[in-house]
Amino acid sequence: MNSPRIQTDWASPVMQARVRRRYVKERRFRFMGFAALALAGAFLLFLLGTIFLNGYTGFLRTEVKLAVDYDPFTLGIDRSALDGPGGENALNTANFQGAMNAAASARAQPLGIAARDIVSDGAWLALREAVRGDPDLIGKRVDVWVPTSGDFDLLGKGLIDRDAAEANRPVSDAEIAAFDRLKSEGAVRTTLNTTFLSMADSTSPELAGIWGAAKGSLLTLLVTLLLCFPIGVMTAIYLEEYAPKNRFTDIIEVSINNLAAVPSIIFGLLGLAVFLNVFGMPRSAPVVGGLTLALMTLPVIVIAGRIAIKSVPPSIRDAALGVGASPIQVVFHHVLPLALPGILTGTIIGMARALGETAPLLMIGMRAFVTDVPGGFTTPATVLPVQIFLWSDEVARGFVEKTSAAIIVLLVFLMLMNGLAIYLRNKFEKRW
Repeated sequence: MNSPRIQTDWASPVMQARVRRRYVKERRFRFMGFAALALAGAFLLFLLGTIFLNGYTGFLRTEVKLAVDYDPFTLGIDRSALDGPGGENALNTANFQGAMNAAASARAQPLGIAARDIVSDGAWLALREAVRGDPDLIGKRVDVWVPTSGDFDLLGKGLIDRDAAEANRPVSDAEIAAFDRLKSEGAVRTTLNTTFLSMADSTSPELAGIWGAAKGSLLTLLVTLLLCFPIGVMTAIYLEEYAPKNRFTDIIEVSINNLAAVPSIIFGLLGLAVFLNVFGMPRSAPVVGGLTLALMTLPVIVIAGRIAIKSVPPSIRDAALGVGASPIQVVFHHVLPLALPGILTGTIIGMARALGETAPLLMIGMRAFVTDVPGGFTTPATVLPVQIFLWSDEVARGFVEKTSAAIIVLLVFLMLMNGLAIYLRNKFEKRW
């Protein structure tokens, strides 16, 4: 015989105390969640703030104005040599280094410092570009803004502690006095560092650029996308729509899911063994990097594609079959267009992950010192994450800001790709 049920007295002091304890626990849980969110946001702001404060100066450079004499005798060419088909070759063989040394020495001698303390080792490139733009400069004496040396560049950006002991800073008192004198004469300025955005790597921080690594990343990602997107989508369609449900199919599905979690360095070893050692493909090339990253990204696209295809309601298939469509037409005319937003979102997120990967590319030699912008898929190149890794290992102070500036460029790339994924999802997403 069941005992009579005892009615709960919610107004009793005991029950009121239990209710109060529940509300206290709930408020404590909400506070801990908010605190965790605030802490994560604070860490993110600290990270982004540190990167920006250290890196925004990488987009700037200090220049000094020199009176350059484009003497034909010093340059070894005359005005007429620049005309015609041999003009470019004559320009490349001209002695712009000598003209720059003469101008820098004339400017540095009254200041009591050496010419190399004022201008960068590659400052003569500015003279060559100036003549390429205006050949009539030959035979004239004009004022030209050229990049300063690395120490003067840091001094101009305020990145050197002037109050430190002379032995503890990279510039002497005489060099600081010379810099201040040049600045008071209006011969020093800070401007946008176009070299950083248009050139490749260099041993001099004031001449190092990010465009070579950025173009290498674009070529590598293009190879990755062309390979893994069609293969991944076709694999997802076959497994979801046509593959028989048996043990062999189960093994394939489990293998794909496991491959998505394999560390990226394993794919680098696979690319090294197969593409370089077996097929003898060019080392440090975007085509090999793209093939290696395609192996890593392919499982992600297959999984995202299967989820997107599975999310299409069966009624779409039934309706298409009901009006006489063939199974192939059902898939390619109805299911695939409706699943495409999810597939594209998964693909872009997978490509964003590939853009940030470093380990597999290190294994295939894409950490080489490349001073030229890659001209194709088989030419030596590096990529943005590897370039950041290389610069972070440099001892020169100027590479610190270059490392942070390169991280800003990489973050902009990642945010653009994720923003594109969000846009595609919101624009084409269908709610059933």
